[in-house]
Amino acid sequence: MKALQLMAHGCPGTFAWHDVPTPSPGPEDVLVQIEACGLNHLDLWMESNNLPIQPQLPRTPGCEPSGTIRAVGSTVQQWKPGDRVSIQSNFSCGTCPACVRGEDSMCLHARILGVELDGGFSECIVVPARQLVALPAGLSTVHAAALSLAASTAMHMLTDRIQVAPGQSVLVMAGASGVGSAAIQIARELGCRVCSTGSTPEKRQLAQSLGAELALDPADPLWPRQVRQWTHKRGVDVIIEHIGGKVIQQALDCLARGGSLVTCGATAGREIQLNLWSLFVKQQRLIGSYSRNRRDLIQTLQWAGEGRLKPVIDRVMDMSEGPAAYQRLRNRSALGKIVLTPP
Repeated sequence: MKALQLMAHGCPGTFAWHDVPTPSPGPEDVLVQIEACGLNHLDLWMESNNLPIQPQLPRTPGCEPSGTIRAVGSTVQQWKPGDRVSIQSNFSCGTCPACVRGEDSMCLHARILGVELDGGFSECIVVPARQLVALPAGLSTVHAAALSLAASTAMHMLTDRIQVAPGQSVLVMAGASGVGSAAIQIARELGCRVCSTGSTPEKRQLAQSLGAELALDPADPLWPRQVRQWTHKRGVDVIIEHIGGKVIQQALDCLARGGSLVTCGATAGREIQLNLWSLFVKQQRLIGSYSRNRRDLIQTLQWAGEGRLKPVIDRVMDMSEGPAAYQRLRNRSALGKIVLTPP
């Protein structure tokens, strides 16, 4: 089979679309023929070697794959060849206290698909059967790949790390991103009012087309003031943030008393200065969110199958064009998810 492999770190890194051995499933594994795999910012961090994990190279990236089962291990009973599936990218151990509680996003022994294990930018992949989630009828593998990680991360933020309530106001940062575009839709579906940000007119227009009442330019130093005007100076109840750096400090200026900022990323910086006085006087919450639990992925795909959550796809590209796809994500020109498919 062929795979897109990272051969050397860099910005850009060195990639090769070449032949690799086809894996065989063990007793508890399944062999999945990959039909689509989303490109995630995690893949950029992997490419530039900007993760606390030191991956071994060559490595096949790709943490958002979907496809069809081609073979199952001898002890696998739940799945059969022909089943259409999405693959959960945080490989949990299934036995630690967090996993036993159903909190596999907090697994003590988790491994990341496409970083510590070869991922979905390939024609086939072998994964443990417990990592699979069935695709609803009518949901394509391309659409599933566009939603499986980014959208389920947003679902985890809005329904697990916090539980938003009808009538609340929600600020979604970077509404044209994978997490942002899903968060706008999920918050609206749960009865919230939403505003958002976008770095270009096209991105702001996209955020509004998804349901944001207001979309602001984060380069405008007065954008937090505009958010407060939108809420009649009260501030928003919830902020969905995945950028980091100074953006968190600006976003906190938009937060209401008793409000919550949930963050799941740090693409613009991992260290911030925090006005602790304002945080505790206003009784605000700063909440971390990492990956998602299996139930979040199941709910995300169910909503997509019901038409309640739609993927926002910038473009579908051939896996052999991987370097060009990485460049498009790196220069922030994508409007929604980039999905790679095998030739």
